[in-house]
Amino acid sequence: MKRVEEALSELALRSSTAPSPEAFASVQPFCVDTMTFPEWVQFVFLPKLEGMLEGGEAMPPWCDVAPMAEEYFRNLEQDGSLLIEALRRLDELVTAAR
Repeated sequence: MKRVEEALSELALRSSTAPSPEAFASVQPFCVDTMTFPEWVQFVFLPKLEGMLEGGEAMPPWCDVAPMAEEYFRNLEQDGSLLIEALRRLDELVTAAR
């Protein structure tokens, strides 16, 4: 998870302000209607995984977030490979934990 956080920072995608409470109420996958993908990673995905680890919960049976990162960066001029690779590695670690 630290690699993902570092990638967000290095790519200047880390936000110092959390989205509004209403943004967290989204029912869409990845909160696509209320957050950017980097916001979702920072404020939803990583805290959820951290909470599961701290609470001793089982990891999900699979994790496949990197393809969403690829899609997010597809039409942007910014190179997102650092974040994509960090998420790919995290996907592998979470899935292997099963």
